[in-house]
Amino acid sequence: MKAFARLLDQLAFTPSRNAKLTLLREYLGHAPDPERGWALAALTGALRFDAKPGFIRKAAEARLDPQLFALSYDFVGDLAETVALVWPARPGANREPELPEVVEALRTASRREVPQLLERWLDALDAAGRWALLKLLTGGLRVGVSARLAKQALATLGDVPVGDIEEIWHSQEPPYGDLFAWLEKRSERPSADAPGRFRPVMLAQAIDEATDFARYDAADYAAEWKWDGIRVQAASEAGQRRLYSRTGEDIAAAFPDVMAALTFDGVIDGELLIFNKGHAAPFGDLQQRLNRKAADAKLMARFPAGIRTYDLLMDGAEDLRALPFAERRQRLEAFIAKLGSDRIDLSPLQPFASWDELAALRANPPEGDPQIAEGLMLKRWDSIYEPGRPKGPWFKWKRDPHLIDAVLMYAQRGHGKRSGYYSDYTFGVWREDANGDRSLTPVGKAYFGFTDEELKRLDKFVRDNTIARFGPVRSVRADKDFGLVLEIAFEGLQRSSRHKSGVAMRFPRVNRIRWDKPAREADELPTLERMLD
Repeated sequence: MKAFARLLDQLAFTPSRNAKLTLLREYLGHAPDPERGWALAALTGALRFDAKPGFIRKAAEARLDPQLFALSYDFVGDLAETVALVWPARPGANREPELPEVVEALRTASRREVPQLLERWLDALDAAGRWALLKLLTGGLRVGVSARLAKQALATLGDVPVGDIEEIWHSQEPPYGDLFAWLEKRSERPSADAPGRFRPVMLAQAIDEATDFARYDAADYAAEWKWDGIRVQAASEAGQRRLYSRTGEDIAAAFPDVMAALTFDGVIDGELLIFNKGHAAPFGDLQQRLNRKAADAKLMARFPAGIRTYDLLMDGAEDLRALPFAERRQRLEAFIAKLGSDRIDLSPLQPFASWDELAALRANPPEGDPQIAEGLMLKRWDSIYEPGRPKGPWFKWKRDPHLIDAVLMYAQRGHGKRSGYYSDYTFGVWREDANGDRSLTPVGKAYFGFTDEELKRLDKFVRDNTIARFGPVRSVRADKDFGLVLEIAFEGLQRSSRHKSGVAMRFPRVNRIRWDKPAREADELPTLERMLD
């Protein structure tokens, strides 16, 4: 585990993307098989044990005083890091396990055997190894490595285009022996011919209004709404039906109603939405269906899901990705018309003749509801469907974010390199009761949008102004005469019965820290309610 633990530790404290890429390339180039394959699977999310934190905490409390452990956990803020640091190893422990040994044991062990294995391994490992082991068990690596970055490291290792890695990725299984053999020129390229496999997704660049409109001709582009759901790819080939997120995660189990509609032969690219009488519903409705292992009939009836299609990648056995968008679009329109499904429809193109007309269109979202579309997508008529995010063929032009001034109410420590800082902030706005008294009510939580220097100032403010503790949460002084105002940017707003305020924000983030603004001048809840109306 030493080499794997060292890799995770270095990745966690390396902010640079290129530096992370170098670390991955060096590790994957020198670690033996199958260790590097299992490490790659863990980093890309293909290896999951999802051990419950409860039994890890129970194991730690059996070795040291529970109150001492609780205080340590409260200070550190991360379970794996806390246990790794305070675990009282017993002398004469077994030898340190290797990563493949750990993986194989966990894959075959019963639930009753796992705690015994865990204790034995924790006794044998040092603090860094214990941290890596616990992160592996819980599936929370959080070292700043995406699956795309790991694939880029593989491409660098084998001196091949990253698109070639993407093309065969879903036909490979951990620990990826055939993949590494090909990259090291010891065998031929593995076959990508697997029915229902994931195809690498094409993504859009954010448009730069100051330069891109002058650089490009409006006549060269088609426009459609950027619907506010999640990007998916639906494949139905040779009897194999799959529903993938844009990162290649199979999400079919949560959407059996969508899977039943995949009666075609081909692969479509689109947006997963909740359909309300044929119209797209806000993202909040889709959230009721996401991240579930299954969906019952009642949930599906209340929130019926479907796909609004953007593109056609495979029409039967014919690969269309090398065709220009204009031709793929014609094929898609015919494909969807022939399908005739109430679960799969077409994202309509929006006509415009100039960038000014497009700006006017962006200001008038579909059906009069700005929460249904995040903005616009622009696609060159002659663009092929290529993996990644090439500059020029596709652009996204998201609507301007909403802004409010809110007051910091609660703070909690972050994870990884932020575990020593209060970096997760709950904020609220003023609410007036029947007696005319004003109090703060929480409306959201943000943990990014500020620099490292601003984080240090925010952390000091929390420490200097904590008035109560609730486990790992700190309540910060916030009243009409004192408080820190945060300017919060967010993409959308929706009603929510789960929140005391009655509203829920979409993608909130700290836009500015208003050190200069009195807390009493922050926004009120009716301001948000008017946004809803």
